[in-house]
Amino acid sequence: MEKNTYVIGIDGGGTKTVAALANLKGKILKIKKGPSSHPRNLGLKRAIENLAKVIEKVLPKEGKILSTFVGLPAVAEEYKSKVGKIKKELKKHRAISKIFEGKLIIDSDQKVAFRAGIDGNGVMLNCGTGCVAHGWKNEKEAHASGWGWLGDEGGAFFVGQKVFQAVLKDLDGRGAKTILTKIVFKKLKLKSEEDFLNFVYQKNPTEILPKFSIFCDKACKKGDRIAKRIMTEAAKEAALAAKAVIKRLNFEKEEFPIVLVGGVFKSKIFRERVEREIKKVAKKAKFILLKKKPVVGAVKLAINSSLYKNQKIC
Repeated sequence: MEKNTYVIGIDGGGTKTVAALANLKGKILKIKKGPSSHPRNLGLKRAIENLAKVIEKVLPKEGKILSTFVGLPAVAEEYKSKVGKIKKELKKHRAISKIFEGKLIIDSDQKVAFRAGIDGNGVMLNCGTGCVAHGWKNEKEAHASGWGWLGDEGGAFFVGQKVFQAVLKDLDGRGAKTILTKIVFKKLKLKSEEDFLNFVYQKNPTEILPKFSIFCDKACKKGDRIAKRIMTEAAKEAALAAKAVIKRLNFEKEEFPIVLVGGVFKSKIFRERVEREIKKVAKKAKFILLKKKPVVGAVKLAINSSLYKNQKIC
């Protein structure tokens, strides 16, 4: 193994981007965070700018970058054809020119999260800002949901939007009373409906609303009926995405792993309901709650790509 040779792994997301510098044994030497690099939410130009800035933060002063693996949101859905353009635009950022001395692979953040959990066949269900299921079985793969904040039922944005609506219904008497209102106003230090609306609408809702999912889980723990209904609905929707992938890959009667990724899985009521729903169609499914940082998967994929010249990275 050459001295001073490294790889970079990047986990892009709707809320933040995480970059890691590692050696060829997979030891992470430096890790940095930056803002979202989601091309669908930000547009390519801003997403690439944010990506370049976080890459710059982890570059070593000396040595060679053998491979950089970038996992970006929406690549699996509508940005596959834009990978060449993304590379071209990144080359304009001279501060990160070192990464072009080696390989640069741009692929889906879903693959990054899955590989952080396991190697081999299986399914990944990511319930972070959005919700997406992706599965791999030998040479086949299948994908469900992950269509952005207007869809993505089951993710933190979906939960946050439901919380926002429930609070407004409570405030004006259109819906049931809920302790979500008290929790949201207290946590955000709000005093009026006007404060609440300004907090959400005068900022980027895709960054604000996902945080409300934490409030929803807190209300669930206090036994709030509305919060439990929201979280249960989200869990059913997330499970639907996973079940669609399971059926398309014919995993129903097999033993296989499902890697659970994303902040919404910190909610016990959400996670247990998701698992229960999935077990209805795949009794032998083995759930793995990802405890490692997803960027570990990007590092593994970068190392793999540095070792094999023409091998498909999956």
